[in-house]
This record gives sequence, structure tokens and C-alpha cells, in this order.
Amino acid sequence: MWIDNGVSGAVVLGELLRTWSLPLVPLFSLSAALILYLRGWRMVRVTRERELPTWRALCFVSGLISLWVALASPIDALDDYLLAAHMMQHFILMSISPPLIVLGAPVVPLLRGLPRVLIRRCLQPLFRADWPRAVMHAVAHPVFAWVAMNVAYLGWHVPAAFELTFRNEWIHDCEHVCFFATSLGFWWVVLAPWPAHARWPRWAMIPYLLSADILNTVLSATLAFSGRVLYPSYAAAPRICFLSPLKDQVAAGAEMWVLNSLVFLIPAILIAAKGLSPRFLAAPSTPGSIAREVAHR
Repeated sequence: MWIDNGVSGAVVLGELLRTWSLPLVPLFSLSAALILYLRGWRMVRVTRERELPTWRALCFVSGLISLWVALASPIDALDDYLLAAHMMQHFILMSISPPLIVLGAPVVPLLRGLPRVLIRRCLQPLFRADWPRAVMHAVAHPVFAWVAMNVAYLGWHVPAAFELTFRNEWIHDCEHVCFFATSLGFWWVVLAPWPAHARWPRWAMIPYLLSADILNTVLSATLAFSGRVLYPSYAAAPRICFLSPLKDQVAAGAEMWVLNSLVFLIPAILIAAKGLSPRFLAAPSTPGSIAREVAHR
């Protein structure tokens, strides 16, 4: 059902179709990542079949597909008109693609998929240096990963920051990169694939996940129960469905509340019940362990 909010449905539909295009940068980037991963995965499985079973490759591919859906499907075109669509895009970028990609144990396959000369001349000297290890050690720490993800999540949903993404496409892209990159770190701590070593005991992942869900609940409840439209751009956007701007915001808040809570709570419950596979319960990898795996080439 189309509602004419000063603009005819045909005009809005035409604008929607016009903005739905094929983004070349994600296309080439994801295609390159897929090729490198599958090439490296096939090579590593010669000696590491146990560490890289088929299901890990399927997870990685599914993560790339979901990332493509978030960036290049009609969801991306709808996000200028519906907050619910925008939040679905954020949900995929933060809670679907990152854990799937992490479950693919991507680091060693991606590195092994690179040309041999690039690894030997560029990456191995980098892995031997002290400062990359120090940086990676800090970035991979659970506290840093938790803070980075939640600051990005809450910060970009502050109305002033959120409105900036409507005014500048580069800022909008930066928002997406922040969501995806910080969520990769967050889920790396939780799911931590091979190669890895423990940084925190596994029981610590329960408050790690539950505290993130508390912040998600605060933001979601704010959207659902504020009683007013928090983002002016959606109040002014043409209506392309039966939802008013306020009802659209309530739907977006409920969507975030339910979906994100499920993503946080299910792993916490499984960890508490000791139901996760030990391969999922390893800690983040270090540059030294990665370098040793690459050296096997």
C-alpha cells in the first residue's frame, strides 16, 4: 500500500529503483575475498583438514553472501525510506555477517590464498616486527573488542550522528565499515576460530554477551517507547508502506530488540550449558601463530 505523502507512489517507486544499483567496490572486494579464501582453504586442507572442515567454508561463503545482501539488495535502497529496513541492514552487518565470517576461520586461508611473493616480501617481515604484535594484542583483547563494538553501535544511532549519514554517502559508508569491523572483533572473541589461544576463561563470555544485550535493549526500547520520531529524515521521507514514521520507528526498535537479543542470548545459553564445540571456544589468534601457519607454505 502506497501512501502519498506529497509525492506520488510512482515517483517514490521510480526513485527507489534508481537508487538500487550495483555497487562495484563491494562486488570486487567480496569476490576477491571469496577467491582468496577458497584458494587458501583448499591448500590448507591438505595438512589441516581437521581444523578447516567443509562447514567452515560454508560459513564464510554465507557470511559474504549476507554481507552482499546488506549492501546491494533492495534493503540498501529501502534504508532511505524505512527505518525498519535500515535497522535490518545494521543487523546483518553486525550480527549475521561477522559471526559467519569468523566461523569460517578466515585468517590462515586468506593469507595462504595470497600470491607467495606477496607473503614473503611484505607480510612475513610485518609479522616478525614487534609493533604489529602489540597492536594486534591490544585490538584482540576482549575489553577493547566489547567497547569498540558497543561504542560504534550506540554512537552511530545517536540522532545527530545518524542524520549525518543521510547528508554524506562517505559518512554512511564509514558507518557501515565501523559496524562491520568492530563486530568482527566482538564475535572473534566469542567464537574465536583456529588458530587461537585463550585470553579469558569461557565463563567470562556470558557477561560479555549479556552486557552487550543490555545496551541493545536500552537502544531498542528508546526507539520503541520514545513516543516521538527521533530521526527527522524519516519523518520527512515519502511513505512507501502503511507505516507512519512513528510506527516505522517502533517496528525498527522491536526488530532490533528481538533479533539482536536472540543473537546474544543463544550463544550465552549454549556456553552456560557447555554445549558449544571446543573448536568454537578457542581464543583469538595472534600474529605469531598466523605467521607460523603462513610459513608452512
